[in-house]
Amino acid sequence: MPLPEGTCALPHLGVIEATGKDAASFLHNQFTQDILLLPPTEARLGAFCNAKGRMQASFILAKPEAERVLLVLARELIAQTVKRLGLFVLRAQVKLRDASADYELRGLLGGAFARAHPDAQAGTRLSYAGGEAWVLSPVATHPRALWLAALGTAAPADAALPEAAWQVAEVFSGVAWVTSPIFEAFVPQMLNYESVGGVNFRKGCYPGQEVVARSQFRGSLKRRAALFETPMPLAVGAELGAPGEPERIVGQVAAAASWQDRHWVLAVMVDGATQAQGLGAPCPLPYAIRDDL
Repeated sequence: MPLPEGTCALPHLGVIEATGKDAASFLHNQFTQDILLLPPTEARLGAFCNAKGRMQASFILAKPEAERVLLVLARELIAQTVKRLGLFVLRAQVKLRDASADYELRGLLGGAFARAHPDAQAGTRLSYAGGEAWVLSPVATHPRALWLAALGTAAPADAALPEAAWQVAEVFSGVAWVTSPIFEAFVPQMLNYESVGGVNFRKGCYPGQEVVARSQFRGSLKRRAALFETPMPLAVGAELGAPGEPERIVGQVAAAASWQDRHWVLAVMVDGATQAQGLGAPCPLPYAIRDDL
């Protein structure tokens, strides 16, 4: 289903800024992503897990300077994420803070991104340049970009859209953000993060790494995210019962969106389950599930 073109305010997202001599190395040791080798021209998806490999937050990461890292994440998780990360700082020279008030965040849909950045490389999934970050979706019918700039920077001039339009594009990208209802609910692969570049299996240790690696290489993963249209809105975190057996839970909603009386979810389904109560027709994901890592 095509979406309108334009820009959306994104009040549900915020920014954590990490600064200091050890900012990159500290975060490198906490996240599923390689921060040390992150060049200033790229952005990457990453996750912060507990010791059991369950995701406590997910981010779009950018390192515009050697001693400054930006994390875009669900605003509702910022305070607790800063607090949890702070428990590991010890002697590291790093300062973590909620920097949401210092940045502008916008969602660009359709041709709005191309008009704002006509020289950007088409098809790039994650990139960072010129003091602005963007995330391009591989879905041709739902192109999108996450625009990040210092407070006071003029936002791209385009038609204003409701946040719901951005949420639909997010769901169709097949990538769910960790939010409060699914805090510590999934290991990264249950949200397909390894298939969209959100997990680096060649980097050093981080909390939960052993569980994440075992899920990948020992065949212990029993749940995966899939995209569905639904006959009615469903809440993030809602458990999904098997058809005819509502007491047998076969899925959980990880992301949800509605547009023009149509509704979609990303649902994490148990192995072998292709349907559940409340779900409608399955939709294809815009990427392949990788098992060659």
